[in-house]
Amino acid sequence: MGPELTSRSQFLLLKTRRFAPLLLAQFLGTLNSNFFKSALVAVLAVEATKWTALSPEILTNLAAGVFILPCLLFPPLVGQLADKYDKAKLARLAKSLDLLITGAIVLGLSIPGPLVLLGALFLAGLHSTLFGPIKYAILPQHLRDEELVGGNALVGASTFVAVLVGTATGGLFAWKQWYSGWIAIAALLVAVTALLASYRIPTAPALASGLRINLNPVSEVWRNIRYARQDRAVFLSILGISWFWLYGVILLSQFSGYAEKSWGATESSIAFMLAVIVVGATVGSMLCNTLSGKHVELGLIPVGSMGLTVLGFDLISALLAMPPASAPLAFTDLLSSSGTWRILLDLFGGGLFGGFFIVPLYVLLQSRSQPEHRARIIAVNDVLNALFVVIGALIAATLRDGGISAPMLLGIATLCNAGVAVYVYRLLSHSLLRFLAGALIHSAYRVEKIDLANIPDRGPAVLVCNHVSFIDAVVLMAAVRRPIRFVMDHRIYNAPVIGFVFRHSRTIPIAPAKEDPAQKEAAFVEIARALGEGELIGLFPEGKITRTGELDHFRYGVGRIVAETPVPVIPLALRGLWGSFFSRRYGPAMSKPSLLRPFSKIGLVAGNPVAPEMVSPEYLKELVAALLGDDN
Repeated sequence: MGPELTSRSQFLLLKTRRFAPLLLAQFLGTLNSNFFKSALVAVLAVEATKWTALSPEILTNLAAGVFILPCLLFPPLVGQLADKYDKAKLARLAKSLDLLITGAIVLGLSIPGPLVLLGALFLAGLHSTLFGPIKYAILPQHLRDEELVGGNALVGASTFVAVLVGTATGGLFAWKQWYSGWIAIAALLVAVTALLASYRIPTAPALASGLRINLNPVSEVWRNIRYARQDRAVFLSILGISWFWLYGVILLSQFSGYAEKSWGATESSIAFMLAVIVVGATVGSMLCNTLSGKHVELGLIPVGSMGLTVLGFDLISALLAMPPASAPLAFTDLLSSSGTWRILLDLFGGGLFGGFFIVPLYVLLQSRSQPEHRARIIAVNDVLNALFVVIGALIAATLRDGGISAPMLLGIATLCNAGVAVYVYRLLSHSLLRFLAGALIHSAYRVEKIDLANIPDRGPAVLVCNHVSFIDAVVLMAAVRRPIRFVMDHRIYNAPVIGFVFRHSRTIPIAPAKEDPAQKEAAFVEIARALGEGELIGLFPEGKITRTGELDHFRYGVGRIVAETPVPVIPLALRGLWGSFFSRRYGPAMSKPSLLRPFSKIGLVAGNPVAPEMVSPEYLKELVAALLGDDN
């Protein structure tokens, strides 16, 4: 469904017990984990020369590896437990363990020595691992289908904010050497609050109570990867999410280092710029619910990947255009440069499109995974995310050691993302075009949708509709939530401009038997194949746009379709387009600009499904005429 304002805001979820305690618990847990990570790494960097001969750089890299190790080891076990037991009880157990881990980390900070701090970092990584599969697997049990996008958007936005605030405050506390007491007070308070919030999470019963626990993380991950590959959409969602985090880590790390060394950005300036990314990602995540009409909108994924690519290349250009600084620039001096504002816009836009990319993928992962296997699939996603981040960091370090500059490395990463964007477009071109159709139609018209629930959410069906104007197919693409495979005259299909749109939306071309009998038969073969795979077929059985406003006779093609593949037929009626700029009421269509009336009201009405044995051209025409009513 295309972009349109929804009547029910996602923020209303914050008033519900089935969502608000979970959100608070996950936000505080993420905050604490990143707080500890930032503080511990900073302490290691400051105190390294006192404790060991290892350089601060080596200790910092070692710390990053120690922190991420639990993310590779423990999610498979947590995922199994979340499928086998009540997720609400597991959430309380996880937050209880978080409280104990917090106490252990605070104790570790009070004992000097790199080994103790590295052990505390391992615990911090464990702290961030325990809740991941639980929080994403519990959402589909507590939220309705139409709330899932909004819930994931809030979780994603709160995660971005928690990472930023935790990282910034942890580093501040450590550099100011406040960690002796203040870290303990703040972290323990956060952990206790998260634990109390977890006790408010409603029950989420086990969906695989007979599951036998496998303690081997390697075999468990491999087994669940094989399971995820059975559903291509689930597996590709996992790979897409993992790529997003890999690309993000390379982008942020190389940008921060280059900004500091090449044009004098101070720590406060870099922190501000990273905050701009988080604001963009938060806005993008929150917009997903509005733009998707409260249902997963796959068209946002190619929009996000394309936006990340374009802004990634512009960011590299903006970085290279910044003049080098002989000394660190104050924050206000840096902001006075016009080039800085270009960089800030790129960072905000990158975060925005990142939100468009990641939120639908998480929703798709949750909604397409089998409920009794969902937590284990999410656990595999967590492991692959961590693995991709490690691989990305190693590749970046190797290339930098080989003499590759930061801008060049950013260019390589963005070029790879461009490849991902092309692949995503090829997979989802029809979803992207449907999304853009929705953006266009809903920005130009007020669309009334009546009884569209008669169109099944899943499974095959044939849609038949009156043909009033040149934008009828676009309106249907915008109004109907599911993708439609239109059957269209081969001449329109092969037209230079509009044909590109229909070819990339997987339209099926058809020709009259007297012109090209082979193509006509090929069209019916493809229609039968599409219906066999559970798709929607869209027809305009009049075969041409009306010149009188009256329904013409319906052709028999739909009868042959349902005779060969018995599926329900849903009659549709477009209202309000007769007399529009795109109709033939006042002569040739699109010839009178005065007929362009923004925000005029149009409508799409769906009738009750017709059983295949009841289908005939005459009967379908009667049904469509009845749906048109006075608009006929």
